[in-house]
Amino acid sequence: MKKLNIIIAGFFLTIITLSCSKSWLDPEPLSFYTPENVYQDPQGLASLAVTLKRDLKQETHNMNKGLHNLIMEFAASDLGSPWSQLDFYKLTPNNDVYYNFLKMFVLMFENVKNCNVLISKCETVQFKDDNEKNAMLAQGLFYRSYWYYRLVHSYGDVPFIGEEIEGAKLDFQSHSRTAILKKIQADLEFAAQWLPVSAAAGELTKGAANHLLTKVYLANLEFDKAIATASAVINGPYALMTERFGKDAANTYRNVMWDLHRPENVSLANNKETILATIDRFEAPADARSAGLFTMRYYGCSWFQAPVRDSEGKAGMVASGPMYDSLGRGNANVRLTGFYQYDTWSYKGATWKTTTDLRRADANWVDNHEYKYNNPNSKDFGKPVNPAYFADPLDTFRSIYAVPHYKLYAPEQNKTAIPQGGNGDFYVFRLAETYLLRAEAYFWKGQLDLAAEDINKVRTRAKALPMTAAEVTVDFIMDERARELFTEEPRHSEMVRISFILAAKNLQGYSLANFSEKNYYFDRVKRKNPTYDQKISMLGNVANIAPFHVLWPIPSTVITANTKGVINQNKGYDGAERNVPPIETIP
Repeated sequence: MKKLNIIIAGFFLTIITLSCSKSWLDPEPLSFYTPENVYQDPQGLASLAVTLKRDLKQETHNMNKGLHNLIMEFAASDLGSPWSQLDFYKLTPNNDVYYNFLKMFVLMFENVKNCNVLISKCETVQFKDDNEKNAMLAQGLFYRSYWYYRLVHSYGDVPFIGEEIEGAKLDFQSHSRTAILKKIQADLEFAAQWLPVSAAAGELTKGAANHLLTKVYLANLEFDKAIATASAVINGPYALMTERFGKDAANTYRNVMWDLHRPENVSLANNKETILATIDRFEAPADARSAGLFTMRYYGCSWFQAPVRDSEGKAGMVASGPMYDSLGRGNANVRLTGFYQYDTWSYKGATWKTTTDLRRADANWVDNHEYKYNNPNSKDFGKPVNPAYFADPLDTFRSIYAVPHYKLYAPEQNKTAIPQGGNGDFYVFRLAETYLLRAEAYFWKGQLDLAAEDINKVRTRAKALPMTAAEVTVDFIMDERARELFTEEPRHSEMVRISFILAAKNLQGYSLANFSEKNYYFDRVKRKNPTYDQKISMLGNVANIAPFHVLWPIPSTVITANTKGVINQNKGYDGAERNVPPIETIP
């Protein structure tokens, strides 16, 4: 934490004074060039665009900067808990214990800085024509908009930095979330105009811009526009995958949902569902790939550890063998809730055991009874694990729980590596989400029949029972997102976005006036995640959460380093009493 505080303390000064530092900006393999030489022509800016693309992997992959961003998104949600930081009151502007709630703020602004270098250089570099210039500018605007969309739904009001700043500046001010959303809406409209319809795997397209723009339109309560952009994606060169394809297609035990989530299949040309993916290949140079997806590590349970006892009270599990390679060395950084494991799959009399939904099929999940003692020295070797033998009933909280194996399984290509989740491509935007976003827009407009039709597109592909227009609610939409998009969406951000919409429309008793005291995010987490009411205790942390945790704290060292301006703190955290009205307009 001391190291992290030092990093954060100098952050806003560093973002300025090191704006041309090759250690921050230059993509490999051009790091030996000075920025002045690299960024003087379109080819140099193209190399910077590689950096922006690489930065996106901070969301989905272990980039050796701590937990990747989506881990915090699910750990602070209705679908999971951060087992080692259950008490959210310990998440302060000065401390986030073992998770990266503060560090993520810094990393995202580093990415914004890189975007601003590209955007600014587009005005000084000589392009062959305006088409080439606008296509490059569209990339910078897309990526900056992406990070600001994430920032305002994680931290609320933050400073909007819209240009490369080359001199010392310590007078940043917070801009309102609404002002930032309006700005990135305009930027994405430009990006959608100039990005290509199709591109190589991992590259930006009109579809990616329109998908993100749909989310921004929803956040800005412009539902007709959200329907239009979502429809542009749905009617574009994409399609839900309904037939077996790619790796394992010949394995009749598996199904199309398994195929859809094989890392090897994400960027296949015949996978028409992919709108945008992060590209990460083991065969790439070491400095061009991540440490891995780590999905088995971060979402998987710690089944192999000492609490898993056999009938003689001895360690029943070991970290080796076929089960270790298949399930991985789980650490339960996102401890899955019973709601996600079981409850959300119950529908019209079916339960998680009897559902026809392929997303909860036996072929895709590993359930509690499927964990078997694998210690060769155990009397119970090969038998199903019996929780009655656990040293403490709470051990099941972390050591044994059902997991969506089809979502987590990413074998290690490096055969000497610990099995945690190897290199592989991963979805950023997928067409199934576009359907659910359009369904949400129809819901806000009261067009429930059209909303149900879009939701059923997703459900029917998964062989789930169709739902009716009368059943369309905010909760059902969030349930369907859980069933379809676990590990993929920024879950917390999407819950916060919907919370703001409900508050802005004064629905269900919510309002913007008391957002930090009453909001949909908190109410849903408490309803779906009993961890906090049960007061689960791990590592000295007793589970606790409050309505103001809807937004995460701005690092205090960022605020105090900004000596000539005021960066606001979110209500509920120390320092909020010094807030001033945020800036409401951005040129």
